[in-house]
Amino acid sequence: SQEIMKKGEFVLGLDDSFPPMGFRDEKGEIVGFDIDLAKEAAKRMGLKVVLKPSDWDGIVMSLKNRNIDVIWNGLTITEERKKEINFTKTYLKNRQVIIVKADSAIADKAGLAGKVVGVQMGSSSENAMASFPDIQKSMKSISKYSNNTEALMELENGRVDAVVIDEVVGRYYIAKKPGIYKVLEDNFGEEDYGVGVRKEDKEFLAKLEAALDSMKADGTADEIAKKWFGAPVIIK
Repeated sequence: SQEIMKKGEFVLGLDDSFPPMGFRDEKGEIVGFDIDLAKEAAKRMGLKVVLKPSDWDGIVMSLKNRNIDVIWNGLTITEERKKEINFTKTYLKNRQVIIVKADSAIADKAGLAGKVVGVQMGSSSENAMASFPDIQKSMKSISKYSNNTEALMELENGRVDAVVIDEVVGRYYIAKKPGIYKVLEDNFGEEDYGVGVRKEDKEFLAKLEAALDSMKADGTADEIAKKWFGAPVIIK
């Protein structure tokens, strides 16, 4: 833990194709919500951030093997992962939300009865819907798309009545098209995001928590959230 402070930087592991958490912009630079948070936290800790795209499948192993110092990329806090690594407090809740057009009469899950619902194939949204079999059975049909952009386009064109999607991803896309969509309050469940660190790096974790707390307290975290999601979605 002292090691990280001594070398004056921490290496951040991420999957660089996960907008808006961490991804490459048109110029090939890695940008995103988590990247902005990490850079601000590092600044407050007197450290630099080194971004290291890593294979997501092996990312926990990379952390334990000291190839990276943190996993900061929409990492869901799970009991299994807690056995292997430590987490910061939750800084963002991700929900499986229902997005409809702004003028839609659909108000909740029950309102999806007899409707055509879009979802990304193989996504956690697809699994989330399946865990509500009665709601799923009540739908007219489910249209599956290779990506979320396509699903939201079909919603805009009226080919589907609703889309079930990761809230963080959904809010990022719909912030680009104000006034077209709305996110319903009723959802298909939630998960917590935290920053992953090595079990032994307790001192570093405490300093990181302090930096995140100060960012929440002074509104900086909210500003970063507004930039990426069009709404201050940070957990207090």
